[in-house]
Amino acid sequence: MSESIISFDKVNKWYGNSFHVLRDIDLKVRAGERIVVCGPSGSGKSTLIRCVNRLEEHQEGVIRVDGVELSDNSKAIELVRRQVGMVFQQFNLFPHLTVLENLTLAPMWVMKMPKAEAEERAMQQLKRVRIAEQAGKYPLQLSGGQQQRVAIARALCLKPKIMLFDEPTSALDPEMIKEVLDVMTELAQQGITMLCVTHEMGFAKAVADRVIFMDQGQIVEQNSPGEFFNNPRNERSRDFLSKILGH
Repeated sequence: MSESIISFDKVNKWYGNSFHVLRDIDLKVRAGERIVVCGPSGSGKSTLIRCVNRLEEHQEGVIRVDGVELSDNSKAIELVRRQVGMVFQQFNLFPHLTVLENLTLAPMWVMKMPKAEAEERAMQQLKRVRIAEQAGKYPLQLSGGQQQRVAIARALCLKPKIMLFDEPTSALDPEMIKEVLDVMTELAQQGITMLCVTHEMGFAKAVADRVIFMDQGQIVEQNSPGEFFNNPRNERSRDFLSKILGH
């Protein structure tokens, strides 16, 4: 097994004193691996991936990302965040900035990149998500699917080693879901490490190296897509799949 780029070792997290959202999570992700995390609402999936770039803090256990342990050390957090791109359910674009300005903001501020270089990199990433012709528009002039592709391009501008997707299509109309999943599928083929929380099971079958099923804060099952969909081992996984796939 090659070196893990992300590792969770007995990770626990509570909200307040009572809600135990992550329970004894053990997980290792290899560089270049593509993982889809699924499970019922409230099972801890989003919390799990948000711990990878310290948007959520864990209370027990150890999380390492690209060799750096995540703790209260702000320098360590900053180091990790430079390696990790994140795409959310909501697009989180600045409405008063053009698409291009949205993309150049972080490279210029975080990486102190000259404007011309930041713009060149931004255009490369907009081409990558097939939306370069929209560079001069404002987010609200775009469809939801286009805005989400801009959000993906923005995350790619920092050249992350790891991409996290937190239900990236759940706020989109059905006809726009495919254009976003197509872009994500292309990215997956380019060797970037991906963790994706999604209910899009067709995407999981096509792209994932591993499917992780969570319930009540625990990893209940993990397997290859073929095994997970055709031969789920756990009663809770079977129940979830029958609801989501309708069989």
